[in-house]
Amino acid sequence: MARNIRNQIAAGLLRDGQALPSTRALGKEWGVSVFTINKAMELLIEEGLVISKERSGRVVNAPDQVYRTEMRTVAPHVLLIGGYAGSGKTELGRILARATGWPMLDKDTLTRPVVEAALEILGLSPNDRESETYLSKVRPREYEALINAMTENVQCGSSAIVTAPFIKEFKDTAWLNRIAASCADMNATMTVVWVYCDPATMHSYIRHRGAARDASKIENWADYLDVIDVDFRPPMPHKVIDNSASGVPLQTQARDLIAQLAGE
Repeated sequence: MARNIRNQIAAGLLRDGQALPSTRALGKEWGVSVFTINKAMELLIEEGLVISKERSGRVVNAPDQVYRTEMRTVAPHVLLIGGYAGSGKTELGRILARATGWPMLDKDTLTRPVVEAALEILGLSPNDRESETYLSKVRPREYEALINAMTENVQCGSSAIVTAPFIKEFKDTAWLNRIAASCADMNATMTVVWVYCDPATMHSYIRHRGAARDASKIENWADYLDVIDVDFRPPMPHKVIDNSASGVPLQTQARDLIAQLAGE
């Protein structure tokens, strides 16, 4: 819980001075005891990310949440960030975007309203992400729109942070080589980032966000784990970010990644 709140602060989802929900509300939201809530808050208070005020309760303390100028590189840089549902790829993208000033292009943000409308027109649930109709008719267009948005940014001389599951794409060496070649033609460098997360942490993240599109995963968690390869890694040079609850803080790994990109 502390890690999730820490990530949300770093990603700008929780803002400096924002009051956190009450202990009772947090307990209901997370499905945990008051003891667990208080221990998580103690950790965040020790780190200086949360302060306790007499009238306001617990408040986010992140005064460094200010506008950052763009991190300049010799040529545009494209970060393709993939991972399974609940791995934290969007949070990583937001943290990197806040630190670099580069535009963040998230597949769900860019395409979800249109995808949901298209699915309803096709007579399917707007939350469908498993049917053959979605996989063959809708999904390819989502990724086409995402890559087109990335291409347009790079053509304008901007770097781009692109977040999506990329499960099928990162397994396809030909697809990866094609995007890398396209970036090279535009004098841009492409970096593939895979966000790993252990099943227990993924389950916690997915359950907490409560998205309707995840309902079938939560209801059939064991079956879902049977059809994914948690240990998957892209078949080309890539960087791995471990967002498991027991791992190094996501913010630290993001800073290390930025330092590597700056050095390159």
